[in-house]
Amino acid sequence: MASRMSRLLTDSRDALFTMLGIQAVIWSVQVINWLDDYGLSRELGLRSERIGDLPEMFTMPFLHFSWDHIEANSWPLFVLGFLSAYRGMKKFLLASLVIMVSGGLTVWLLEGPNTVTAGASGMVFGYLGYVVLRGVLDRNVLDAVVGVVVAAVYSTVLVGVLPITPGVSWLGHLGGLIGGLAAAYLLRNRPAERQPPKPTATKPATPDSPGSALLKQLDELGL
Repeated sequence: MASRMSRLLTDSRDALFTMLGIQAVIWSVQVINWLDDYGLSRELGLRSERIGDLPEMFTMPFLHFSWDHIEANSWPLFVLGFLSAYRGMKKFLLASLVIMVSGGLTVWLLEGPNTVTAGASGMVFGYLGYVVLRGVLDRNVLDAVVGVVVAAVYSTVLVGVLPITPGVSWLGHLGGLIGGLAAAYLLRNRPAERQPPKPTATKPATPDSPGSALLKQLDELGL
């Protein structure tokens, strides 16, 4: 129990520093972008149906078109990114990759021609889906509670996956959300293969005590 708590604290610290670093990069890019009259967003944003623009799915989340745009994305990106990462950086990085590719391909395939898409909102929706579904699939009580709270707090933003706001890439939102749900499924915890107990010559095997059975069930629930 103590080692598991220590690992959780270490992973949470790494998640905090990672999200602070990402925010620093996004805001630094925004200053340069603003000074360039948002030329970076136009150049490195994602355009649909252009093969040469496919790599821009990885630069698109770091670019915005205005200060209001980046301010609207920064806080939910920080919170949901941290909640996605506090269980381990390896899964967080893999989930982020899945979300980027899913959101990018959705925009690239379905967005209208000559439309440039940029912004971190697709990642926000992706992390939202990842956090909500992860606890259910992993059967982890703490993650499940976090998922329920996140779903309740951010439920109203899900209208962003509908084409009702002009100038907003609902396809990027939808693709990111799909990517987050897919990442939660692909990266779910799989039960370890259980090996039969080894018999001993000196002492016969005895059934588990009620206390050990309870501890075993709590461990399986992630507590």
